[in-house]
Amino acid sequence: MLRQLYLWRRKVWAVFSIYFQDSLAYRGQAVIWILTDVVPALVMPLVWLSAYNGRTAIGGYAPGEMVLYYLCMVTFTNFIVAHLMWDVAMEIKEGQFSVYLVRPFSYFQTTFIRNLAWRVFRLIVFVPMLALAVWIYAPHLTHVRFEWGPAFWLSLVMGHLVSFMLAYALGLLALFFQEVFSVYNIYYIPMLFLSGQLVPIGVFPEWLQALSRYMPFQYTVALPTEIFMGRVPETLAWQGIGMQIAWTVSLYLLAKLFWRKGLLYYTGVGM
Repeated sequence: MLRQLYLWRRKVWAVFSIYFQDSLAYRGQAVIWILTDVVPALVMPLVWLSAYNGRTAIGGYAPGEMVLYYLCMVTFTNFIVAHLMWDVAMEIKEGQFSVYLVRPFSYFQTTFIRNLAWRVFRLIVFVPMLALAVWIYAPHLTHVRFEWGPAFWLSLVMGHLVSFMLAYALGLLALFFQEVFSVYNIYYIPMLFLSGQLVPIGVFPEWLQALSRYMPFQYTVALPTEIFMGRVPETLAWQGIGMQIAWTVSLYLLAKLFWRKGLLYYTGVGM
């Protein structure tokens, strides 16, 4: 048992190292991708600060809290949000997926570790950008208070798992359909709004906030960010973590169903 665990750990580290080095090999391209995600989020506080125009709060956020929200959100997004469905769909479409089916390491594990390696690389690249943003917005970052407790760390990990399982299940749709990239483009519309990446969910109308509670997007980025800022009471924080677990399990079962049924349709075109 211990030997099997040791061998599995070595495989995990080998796969992680390969994909981390792959990220380093194309670091120029990777930095451009990261900038396209990060720059809009770092500019948004300027838009909001102009919108306050003398008001003390919007949607329950004071100006300093709004700035802090975007800095926290964009930091956590680098770890949490997965976009791997594009890679999964491309591998299925071009037949590279066949190679993974005969390897002594499941495609699910390979995809998870590959995504984790990319997330770690992104965080390392993002640190200097975050330091610059904190320096620029420092005059607005007063009276900040953070919650570093177990609820935050658990919500952060579970937020990543919700996002990963959602993207993985979407990627496996390529086993059934020839064209899935249009579906992914549509997916980003509710995802960006209801995950809190564009604006905090607290500024939405009540009906939209209620709708977001029944969808998985809020439990990716918004929940860990608001817990970290101390805006979620402890009881509600644990309820939110319960929803994250429920979504992770549901999406995992859905992905398993897609995998089992989808392999019957897979023909390895492109090999």
